[in-house]
Amino acid sequence: MRPVILDLDGAVGPLPCALRLDLRRWHDALRFACASRRLAAFAAHLPRVDGTAFLGSGDFHHLSLPLIARTQALGLHVLVFDNHPDNMRFPFGVHCGSWVSRVAALPTVARVDVVGITSADIGRGHAWENRLLPLLRGRVRYWSIGVDTGWARRLGMGHAMRGFDDAPALMDALLDTLARERAPLYLSIDKDVLDPAEARSNWDQGCLRVADLEAAIAVARPRIVGSDVTGEISVAAYPQWWKRWLSALDEQPEVDAETLAALQAQQHAVNLALWRALSS
Repeated sequence: MRPVILDLDGAVGPLPCALRLDLRRWHDALRFACASRRLAAFAAHLPRVDGTAFLGSGDFHHLSLPLIARTQALGLHVLVFDNHPDNMRFPFGVHCGSWVSRVAALPTVARVDVVGITSADIGRGHAWENRLLPLLRGRVRYWSIGVDTGWARRLGMGHAMRGFDDAPALMDALLDTLARERAPLYLSIDKDVLDPAEARSNWDQGCLRVADLEAAIAVARPRIVGSDVTGEISVAAYPQWWKRWLSALDEQPEVDAETLAALQAQQHAVNLALWRALSS
């Protein structure tokens, strides 16, 4: 299955034998957040995607939702690499930080594991912003590094939190878990989970390495029935005032236009490595 580039922001470079879908007219409507009906309209417009989908900036990570919803496998395990839980409250539709709870509610999905979180989004100060019901029900689990999630244990959600002191400890536990499980798996990678030295994204970043992602893919590959990659770096010029306001609240790092090409070349090298791992 060849890679499929959902070209929303022009950030994804050429990949071997890739099918590139020009979807840039959807950029302003979908980037960062959109109404649920707008996402449904996009899903209806999108043709069947059979290979790994490359989505562009992490601002489009909520597009994983319709891709996963199309996956027919029952008892699906969804593995998300992300520096953020993407399980936050958002009352105005769906955005790139709120889609995981919707995936966990799909009838085909058994569990979602969000791996590599170093963000304070799951710390005590932001606990109330997380959607708690999927955590309480065991439908969503967080795998974090260096974040105090004691609040979850006090609320009876300790089973949904796996905390580690460093990336090697997390990866050892993850690889062991992946080796023992047999359920069909959908893999979603947001490259903001990576150390910035590996590739810069539009968001604050974690501490994993590309080699960590490759190791996880190697163990999980026989079970993978679908996958997507996001986390490119691109310039956002939101026409909607409320998106500009929310983006400012989230403190998205500024993108230096003079070095954008070099940063996108670094991202492209990571995409090639991930595609080789997924297709070998």
